[in-house]
Amino acid sequence: MNQKKTGQQHTRTAIAAAVTVLMMGAASQAAAQTTAPAPADDTVVPSVVVTGVRAALEQSLRQKRSADAVVDVVTAEDIGKMPDKNVADAISRLPGVNTQSSAGGEGGFGENDRVSLRGTSPSLQQTLFNGHAISTGDWFILNQLGGNVGRSSSFSLLPSELVGSVVVQKSPTADLVEGGVSGAINVITRRPLDLRQPLTIEASVQGTYNDLAKKTEPQVSALVAWKNPENTFGVLVQGFSEKQAVRRDGQEILGYTPILATSAAAIANPALAGVQVPTFIGASLFEQTKKRSGGAFDLEAKPSRDVSIDLNGFYSELKAPHQNTNWLAAPANSINSANQIPTGAVVRNNTLVAAGFPINNGEVDNIYRPDAGGESWYLDLNGKWRATRDLTLSGKVGKTHGVGYDRDDVYYQNNVNGGMAYALNGLSPATVSYPGGNTTSPGSTAWAGGGESQSVDQEKYAQIDADWRVADMGPIEAFKFGARFTDHDRSAEHPLETRPGALGFSNPGPAWNGQLYPSDFASDLGGNLSSNYFKYDGAALGAWGAVPGNRLLDYVVRHNWTDEFKLKEKTSALYAMADFGGDGWHGNVGLRAIQTKQTTIVNLAGGTNPIVGSAFGPYTPTTFERTYRDYLPSANVKFDVTPNVVVRTALAKTIARPDYSALGGSVSLNDDALSGSGGNVNLNPVRSTNFDLSAEWYFAPKALLSAGFFYMDLRSIVAQGTSTGTYYNNKRGTQTVYQITSPYNTTGDNKGLELSWQQPIASNFGMLVNYTYADGKLDDGGELLNSSKNTGNVTGYYEDSRFSARLAYNYRSAYKAGVDRGASQHVDSMPSLAASLNIKLTEQLTFTFDALNLTNETIKMYAENKDRPRAFYSNGRTFYVGLRMKL
Repeated sequence: MNQKKTGQQHTRTAIAAAVTVLMMGAASQAAAQTTAPAPADDTVVPSVVVTGVRAALEQSLRQKRSADAVVDVVTAEDIGKMPDKNVADAISRLPGVNTQSSAGGEGGFGENDRVSLRGTSPSLQQTLFNGHAISTGDWFILNQLGGNVGRSSSFSLLPSELVGSVVVQKSPTADLVEGGVSGAINVITRRPLDLRQPLTIEASVQGTYNDLAKKTEPQVSALVAWKNPENTFGVLVQGFSEKQAVRRDGQEILGYTPILATSAAAIANPALAGVQVPTFIGASLFEQTKKRSGGAFDLEAKPSRDVSIDLNGFYSELKAPHQNTNWLAAPANSINSANQIPTGAVVRNNTLVAAGFPINNGEVDNIYRPDAGGESWYLDLNGKWRATRDLTLSGKVGKTHGVGYDRDDVYYQNNVNGGMAYALNGLSPATVSYPGGNTTSPGSTAWAGGGESQSVDQEKYAQIDADWRVADMGPIEAFKFGARFTDHDRSAEHPLETRPGALGFSNPGPAWNGQLYPSDFASDLGGNLSSNYFKYDGAALGAWGAVPGNRLLDYVVRHNWTDEFKLKEKTSALYAMADFGGDGWHGNVGLRAIQTKQTTIVNLAGGTNPIVGSAFGPYTPTTFERTYRDYLPSANVKFDVTPNVVVRTALAKTIARPDYSALGGSVSLNDDALSGSGGNVNLNPVRSTNFDLSAEWYFAPKALLSAGFFYMDLRSIVAQGTSTGTYYNNKRGTQTVYQITSPYNTTGDNKGLELSWQQPIASNFGMLVNYTYADGKLDDGGELLNSSKNTGNVTGYYEDSRFSARLAYNYRSAYKAGVDRGASQHVDSMPSLAASLNIKLTEQLTFTFDALNLTNETIKMYAENKDRPRAFYSNGRTFYVGLRMKL
């Protein structure tokens, strides 16, 4: 028998034994105990007023302590005051939570955008808003099309000012919305009847400064809430407008390509055949000013003690225009296309790490996207009716909509002259020079493009739940059951991708005013990189693209159908669940049954009666349908071993449906890098059996010491593989071989350990420390995407009646983010340091200061090994200074 399989069987046997022992313990206690009495009708639950760091931590621990499932909670210190500026940053302080600064296609930025749990992909967790799904939109074009259209929500559209608390549930229950293999993140907003005062008014004004962009931008938010004296009706309204300047300095190595055996280089030196060579090495300058604005409302009514109704909504729009300039050396083109023979060739780890060429077959990419952004909204109606003393019915109905768009973008390339030499330096930036070339003024037109694209995501949902409390049934306290229905639509659209028009090569290029890269470009990256490169003004690029004849603006000829797909997904779920318990123990057991109907429309090349007219070839929209069912049992048991020690165990089956682009089946191509990404309409959902075992010691007020073990038996995890395919190259005008990255189902497992300690120290100080070890791998030996073996957080805080401060350190070890342009994309280990400061000037006015990325870390990426770097990015430090007013 295979040794690896034997080890897995031993692990599963150990899990089964542990569960058996714990369940037997629960049963023996149940036999000796009677049911705890239900609370009387007039029981008053005291409200908890959260007004500071310590109170917020106490509230978070109280919720964690009382929960039957394995959960972690972040609670706002006060209305609109999360412990971090970004919701993703705030929950990254919790054990087992990882963040990413991008969805994948855009590289890395300073603001965390995606969240993953326990060393798994962001798409394997379920993000909810008040218990329902939320549709968001990505502003970057590569995340709207191709292989990066995931199910994970973009936190860039979710301001922390809206949030009351965030619950991270790591072990599922039958009443929890399915879709998270690793868990669920439930963002909970404020409700007017939960507030203490009849009238609440809050506002904040801040300036945000990025020391790389060297710009200060304003941010404002406000909240007004009112409720009547009887506490039976309330209204809450929030608004926000947040602007931020972004600059990112980078060096990008855009994939690797094998040297062709038929190339002049391989013929001259056969040892070079098959050696991997960088496709492009670019000096990349990204500049952006983005603005997030929107608001939320909540109308809440309790006409009687037995009836409550809540209508709430949210809207957020992110305007994210940007410009990206990339000076590109092209070693692969110089060898495989131009048949140049390199000089000074150095090979290490089957990689051409250094070489020189008499001619650089690269170009300068100039991309201007004046109308990029996204929006998200939802409208949600909730109701609850206590039909009898023991039966409560509740329901929810709503709709959510999200769109990411990129319109009117202009893509312009300049020819370059002179030679080129490079040397890769592992995880330090590559050395690149252009002997005999001119980098400080524009060359002639090499290519031009641009166009528009968007992805649209929307869901209608409805659910009904019943909670029936019972007596005289031994340890059983209540039954819960319900149903949920969703109708989800996702589409990716690429109606226009331009190319040079009839006058594109003969007309003068964009107007240039002598502008160069900033003089301090790449100064934080190290490696003595040059900043001596020209760049265009974005408006000049836009003006050139609008000149008739410069670009072919034809929505029929230039319709890029290869990137498009439509997916409709309808789900029906039923669940039943029992709560049980006795003296010193509590838990639940249940079953959730789901039917998923998927209809995918993909454009396939050719066909018997194809649509013609597109330069990308004839195509036929083709429909694929499938229906599958899943039955997800779950069990959670909590033991109060002593008044201060809690032991938990959980066992459940879980699913997460594949990313939309993975199901879409479309093929997105890069005509320069000769790479692409494709889908697979036959992908199965990710299915897993999860086990948790943990112990929590609440050894002092506001203090906790905990340890937990988790295991995921991933039976149909989605991995990425690379193959070759022949497609029409629109730029070269001929059929060309591409490296295509596509998803497939395989098996694997993920297991690990979570440790956490938090405690007030001395009179006003406190500490929070946690560490997570996650060992995720595929059974075929491959890497589990987004799996960092080691994650840790250390947070120290001080608080008195007037002053509070917090310093938070986060570390995440290296992980594989995916496959891009035919090469793996690993993100190297990286720490981060953030700080916040609050000084109460008066009872109504507080000075605030927040700082992110204080140590100005460089994001480093590499391919299959560290001799193949992929990217180096610096985003600078970001500071927020402002005032918060509360009446």
